[in-house]
This record gives sequence, C-alpha cells and structure tokens, in this order.
Amino acid sequence: MNRHLLSSADLSRDEIESILETAEQMHDIQRRDVKKLPTLRGRTIINLFFEDSTRTRSSFEIAGKWMSADTINVSGKGSSTSKGESLRDTVRTLTAMGVDCIVIRHQASGAAHQVAGWVDASVINAGDGTHEHPTQALLDAYTMRSRFGSLEGRHVVIVGDVAHSRVFRSNLITLHRLGARVTVVAPPTLMPAGVGAWSSVDGFTTSWDLDEVLYADDPPDAVMMLRVQRERMSGGFFPTEREYTVGYGMTRERFERLLGRNPDCLILHPGPMNRGLEISADAADAVGSSLVLDQVSSGVAVRMSVLYHLLAFGDEVAS
Repeated sequence: MNRHLLSSADLSRDEIESILETAEQMHDIQRRDVKKLPTLRGRTIINLFFEDSTRTRSSFEIAGKWMSADTINVSGKGSSTSKGESLRDTVRTLTAMGVDCIVIRHQASGAAHQVAGWVDASVINAGDGTHEHPTQALLDAYTMRSRFGSLEGRHVVIVGDVAHSRVFRSNLITLHRLGARVTVVAPPTLMPAGVGAWSSVDGFTTSWDLDEVLYADDPPDAVMMLRVQRERMSGGFFPTEREYTVGYGMTRERFERLLGRNPDCLILHPGPMNRGLEISADAADAVGSSLVLDQVSSGVAVRMSVLYHLLAFGDEVAS
C-alpha cells in the first residue's frame, strides 16, 4: 500500500482484500470489553475537517485511539484558515509539529491530493468535494462482504444524487475491482455529465427508471440509497421533494415489493439520511435487510485497518 490513501483507484484488488481481511481482525477487537491495541503507540494523527461530519470524524478518532495513537481533531472553523491562512500553510504547520498522519475532509475536490504533495506525513482522504471518499467505499464493501462472503458477481444498485456524490465515485471503483456488477440510477439532472463514457470504461450501467431496475428478472442483491445533497445544489434539480420520493425514493411500498422479488436484498445508506425523502423509515430500520448501522460499526474497523496499513510499517496486529 502507498504512503497515502487519496483515491480508491490507488488500491489494487489485492490491497483492498488485504485491508478488508485486517478489518475483520479489528472488528473482533471492537467487540471486546477492553478495546485497545498498542499497535500505533507513539504515532500522532490529526483529523482536519473543513466540513461537518459525525460518522467519519468520530470513527477515525475512535480508530486512532483504540490503536493507541495520539489523535487530535481540528476543524476548519477552529483553525487559522478562518483567519485567512492558506491550506498549505496550515498543513505544513501541523506536520512541523511531528504529525505522522493527516486525515482531511475538504469542500474542494482534489484538496487531499494537494496536501499530499505539501507534507511528509501520510494523508488519508476523508472526502474532498464531489470527488472521492475511499474509506467509505471500503467500509461499504466490507459490510456487504460480511453478509455475502464475496462480492464477485453480485449486483449492486446505487440510487440518488450521484452528480454530487463522492461516495458514488469511490464505490464504483471499489465494487468493480471486487467483481461486483453496478447499476446506477438517478434522475437525468442528477446523473454526472459524460457518465456514458464512464460506463464503457468501468463496466457499469445507468438507468433513469428505478422500478425497472429493481423489479427486473435479475433483481439486485443490494441497493445503496444516496443522500440528496441539498447543500451542494444551487438550482432546481427536481420539481419537488415529493416527486423525487415517488420516482427515486426507497418508499415502504417499493421496499416491500423489492423484498417480494428478492427477500435477501440488502439496503445501505452512507448517511446522514433524509428520512422520508430518499429512504423511508421502514427500509432504513428493517431488521435483517437494512445495513445502515452495520456500516457505522464497520467504519471503525475499516479505518483501524487503513491506519494500520499506512502507519504500522509491517508490525503484526498486537492483541
């Protein structure tokens, strides 16, 4: 594995499999009464977040602390960037203090790549604009693999605001490398420009008709609902929220009909959820079908694994 994790494209299939296998060991530790490893003792990790986050920042903080690293949270609002300092000067100042790893979330696409070129520390992309979110894709793959055993040949449908979704882009790469077949469903206004060219390269298909995809002769094994990112929208991408829900939401009726076609179909959502807009409470909370909370739990294990592969330098996972 390289010194940084900036994009899902940085990882080969073997590297993805290695991260997921290590995450299984980390998940076992997560279930213990005493959740502590000495593996990263003496390492210092900065979580530098310029956008709001609950799941990602908390899970990186927990992951670092459970592995005995010194973990510090810095928000954009609380850093000197709010006084006009450049991002470059901010990260160079932090690494001058002897930091080993920077986990960064930034509103600008490509920010993590820029930071990696400015510092000697390892850099993990925790989400950059509408570009990528590689650890989210890894935890999504881990969550599904825990149920399926393997993603080879599995049909995964990704639905919603793909135009603004960094989760979609990273999942597309990761799932493809693990052998899954991906169908992307979105309104025409929320489908990325030039997506047809992506299809020919990455081997996925697109559709504007959710019901046609869900109830086809070959129904999906898993459906991932994406959040409607209203904070990134400056225009009318769909007429009304009601019309979006009718056309592209995982409503109770749509969910029940889907389980009628494939009772084992899984429902995922990277969060935070707009309940009643892209997903109903019936689907989000469905026992046995919904993996929403499993994704949260998997996030800690996967991020522990990523930190281990980047910072442990070949040391064994200590128990």
